[in-house]
Parts: sequence; structure tokens; C-alpha cells
Amino acid sequence: MRRFGWVALGLTPLLGVGGFMAWKTRSVARELVDPPFYRPQPLARVAATYRELAEGRDGDPGGRWSSEEVAGLQLWRFKRPTPSPGVVLLLHGFGDDRWGTSPALKWFPRLDAAIFTYRRRDDALRRGGPAPAVTFGVLESRDVVGMVHHLEASGIPRKQILLLGRSLGASVGLLALADLEREGRGPLAGIIWEGAPASSRSFAERLVRGPEDRWWHVLAPPIGAAAAFMAGRMAGYAPRDTDLLQRTGDLQFATPSLCFLATQDRLVPPEVQRFLAARFQQGRVIEASTWHLHCAEALGTGYTDAIRSAVDEWFPLNVGRGPAGPLPAK
Repeated sequence: MRRFGWVALGLTPLLGVGGFMAWKTRSVARELVDPPFYRPQPLARVAATYRELAEGRDGDPGGRWSSEEVAGLQLWRFKRPTPSPGVVLLLHGFGDDRWGTSPALKWFPRLDAAIFTYRRRDDALRRGGPAPAVTFGVLESRDVVGMVHHLEASGIPRKQILLLGRSLGASVGLLALADLEREGRGPLAGIIWEGAPASSRSFAERLVRGPEDRWWHVLAPPIGAAAAFMAGRMAGYAPRDTDLLQRTGDLQFATPSLCFLATQDRLVPPEVQRFLAARFQQGRVIEASTWHLHCAEALGTGYTDAIRSAVDEWFPLNVGRGPAGPLPAK
């Protein structure tokens, strides 16, 4: 009995570590498939924001909204009051939706815009039902490819379509762009991206690590791997399909790129961003000493100046697409 007691006492720390790893794995996996900080806004507030954007403020010319159903998704299109040389498709991030990302259209006063929520998660949550799980770009990128095809079918060539994505929106955009370029139908006008997570496994490991180093972070790699595997099982995707370096490894992108690179980011490894940026035949990288999603704050007017400069390069000033589109849907 005494020997059994000593064995049990010796196993207690191991059992404690095992219990912690199991709890943390489940916690991070749930966060990957259903961001705990995401709450869709009431439709009245969404409509108010869209009205403000349509009116135009702070030097933005505003425009007119319309919406349409596209393969079970709701695409919102924003037409400028004067002919536009192209359209920017705004891609939202990990804990966001079309409402939260819509103000980004003010960075593109010369362009029309389009926006939607992946898998219509916002509508599902507003109805009080279970929302489709986040698949860390696997299914979301297919939605983007479908929207680009729809814009093409509506008369907008892909060389006049620009993608903007930040955080998971950047990963979604890059995965979609890889699939689009493999179609062999030419490049898009450009992609602007910031803070693309390297993979679900990488992101999970960095969620475990958090904002500062601690002694138990030696457990982060196995917990991250287990959490990514569990999230994939919960949401029905293979974690390897979220790996940006693997999914883009055979490509040298023909689409021009503007990358904002946050050099102090602990969630999105800067070295992976540099590898990805190097896979573009035409690209510019602007570094900022901050975390992703904070490059605009860190760079100030330099952020919007860089975006406007890229737009002027990718969309010559003397090119237009014709008159503005229809009035917003009621």
C-alpha cells in the first residue's frame, strides 16, 4: 500500500499536466471553430452603418448599395456615384462579418466595393440557430472563389477585381487567390493583405502562448497540434488544407500584392508572411512594429497612402466601367 501511495503521489504532476493539456486543447479547438468574441450586430445597426457609408464622409464620395443572392450567400455591392475602374471585394477576419469590415471601403474612394459574410454565419446567429463552424479558410475561400466567378459573370473581368483581407481574411484571400490562379484564366487586379495566419495549427499554438512567454509554453506545440486536429474533426476539414505555405507552394502569383507586415506579431509569424510575400512576381511589403490589425494605427496616413498608391498603379486613372448601378434593395 505504501508503495502504491508513493507511485500515486509521483503520478499526480503528470495527471495534472495531462488534465491541463486536455482542457486547453478543447478550449482552443472550440475557439477555432466558433470565435467566442464574435457577436453579429442587429440588422438595424448594420443598416444605419450602410446608410452612413452611402452618404459619404471624410472625403469619401459615398455610393449606392444593392444586394443579391449568390449560391445561398448574400452579396452586397456598393456603386460609386461616378464610373469606377474596378471593384474591391472586402474579406472579413476571424471574429468579424460584413458589417465590421464594410467601413474599409473608405480606403478605396475610386472603386466600387462588394462584401459578404462567409457561409452566412451572421444571419444564422441572428436567427438563434447554430451557425456554420469556421473552417479556417478551407470552405470560406471557396465562397470567395464563387463570388469572384459571380462578379466575372456580371461583366467585371477579374483583372478589375481587387481582394482586401486582414487576419483570417488575408488567409482566406490568399487561399482563394491560389485556386483562382490555378484556373489559368489570368491574374486579378491585386490583393492587399495583412496578418495571414500560417495555418490552423500555427494559430492554435500561438493562442496557447498568448501575449507573453511562460514556462509551460513548452506544451504549446503538442496542444496546438491536438487542438487543430480536434477543430478539423468538429468542422469537417483537414488542418493541412489551412497551411498557406503548402497550399501556395507551387505558385508564383501573377496577381500584384501589397502586404502590410506586423513585425511584433505573436499570433501571425512574420517569417511566414515574408515567405508568402516572396511568392508574388510583383509585390510590395510595408513593415510596421506592431501586431496585425494594428498596422493602420502604427503607420498612420502612410497606410492609406500605400493603399491609394497601389490602386492608382493597378487601376489606371483613365479607365472606367460605365455608369453607376441600381438603387439599393429594400
